[in-house]
Amino acid sequence: MLTSLSQQGTVEVREMSTYLYDTTLRDGTQGEGVNLSVEDKLRIAKRLDEFGIHYIEGGWPGSNPKDAEFFARAQALSLRHARLAAFGSTRKAHTPVERDPQIQALREANTPVVTLVAKTSTLHVTHVLETSLAENLAMIQDSVAFFKRHGREVVHDAEHFFDGFKLDKDYALATLRAARDAGADWLVLCDTNGGTMPWEIEEITRCAIAQLAADPGAPAVKFGIHTHNDTGVAVANALAAVRAGCSQVQGTINGIGERVGNCDLVTTLANLKLKMGDDCVSDEQLQGLTDLSRFVYEIANLVPDTRQPYVGQSAFAHKGGIHVAAILKVEESYQHVDPARVGNRKRVLVSELSGRGNIAYKAREFGLNPDSEEVRRVLQQVKEMESRGFFFEGADATLELMLRRTQPDYVRMFELLDYVVVVEHREGRGTLAEASVKIRVDGEISHTVAEGDGPVNALDLATRKALLPYYPKLKKVRLVDYKVRIIDSEHATAATTRVTIDSTNGRRTWTTVGSSANIVEASWQALADSMEYALLVA
Repeated sequence: MLTSLSQQGTVEVREMSTYLYDTTLRDGTQGEGVNLSVEDKLRIAKRLDEFGIHYIEGGWPGSNPKDAEFFARAQALSLRHARLAAFGSTRKAHTPVERDPQIQALREANTPVVTLVAKTSTLHVTHVLETSLAENLAMIQDSVAFFKRHGREVVHDAEHFFDGFKLDKDYALATLRAARDAGADWLVLCDTNGGTMPWEIEEITRCAIAQLAADPGAPAVKFGIHTHNDTGVAVANALAAVRAGCSQVQGTINGIGERVGNCDLVTTLANLKLKMGDDCVSDEQLQGLTDLSRFVYEIANLVPDTRQPYVGQSAFAHKGGIHVAAILKVEESYQHVDPARVGNRKRVLVSELSGRGNIAYKAREFGLNPDSEEVRRVLQQVKEMESRGFFFEGADATLELMLRRTQPDYVRMFELLDYVVVVEHREGRGTLAEASVKIRVDGEISHTVAEGDGPVNALDLATRKALLPYYPKLKKVRLVDYKVRIIDSEHATAATTRVTIDSTNGRRTWTTVGSSANIVEASWQALADSMEYALLVA
């Protein structure tokens, strides 16, 4: 259900369901640093179909061997929800459509949907294509008609439509009429340069739809929108076009794409569903949105945007003490939607900005008594430690250990007595790091030595050697990430160093933190917490 205010001020309500057209596999791969193999594209296509996307644009079969192979192998995908589209351009100028090799490659892709990009702007027709305005209209008509004769659903992508409309409104509309009259099923208005504002998108889209609808005896046609994010308003532009009458939205998962990216289909469909009452996906499908977003990031080997709306790790993260105190009473006080609706979760962060509610929430999350005096002491300890360079927002394992250590029945699994780390350069062997540690476990003292690639690696190996006879389960624990950050760089080599370690036992991953003016000491703090936490959760 879409509710909006008309120009007369009355409320307009209409049933609607927008079609989602995903172009991650084609437009998304034009983004810097994005490179998908054929196998990657097949996996993403299958996942998009499982999620419930309506159209999946697989690529441009006439442009490269990889896309041609994709379409050949995609025949075996057995898509249940989505229709597969092959993308290409209209025929070349002054070339019969039957003889155009790119048109034939599109036909041979054997997809139920063909998407044809065509020039809409007089600037592009005359200066880029270097042909006449009349020939461009003939190219559109011939190409659309060709694929309709072959039984395909045709999506007409009107490239640079909004810029072309501003330059020459009559010609831009003439290109749409050429596609419509030749049988196109969809007319998609493209903001190719990403420079149009939302109010312009809505006004021009309304005008285009109204102008074509007013043609006597005109065939029915549906409209879509394709936006880019060069001015940071691609999602807003897509939503504005839907308000103006478009019933298809094109975009990419996570907004990947050329320059700064395409319209983020993740944010757009969530807004359509949750803010505009659009039944573009079911409630159950929407709950898989976060997993879909992270799946595509993983396959594309991209770092997830933690601040991405709805699905980012920080989308429902609360740090300020006043905010946390409020959501503990009424969750919607600082959350615009329930994160579970999009498959995400609420997170409470702990830092020097925390109030008692933050610590109490984390204590409850860890199964501890949130009302104890020990919890109050940990809050003060956190604030004091963060002033010395610690950072607990992402280091839940260290925080949980701090809370557990305040409990009277908590027993430390091991105790460090001392360590020595030596780094030296030896002739013939190069740089060598050696660490010795002395650790007490159950009243017994273990003294071990190990060499490593560096001081932290040597310290890690020596510690494991000391603990493994007592705790064989540590064999499964490995470090997956090690980060170092200089806190007060103005102190140069005497600066405080923060070390963050991510560890895993194969079943779960946790993060610990240490901070000191000595990088080895900071590393030991994070490393020791990592080992202790592994024994706690194994």
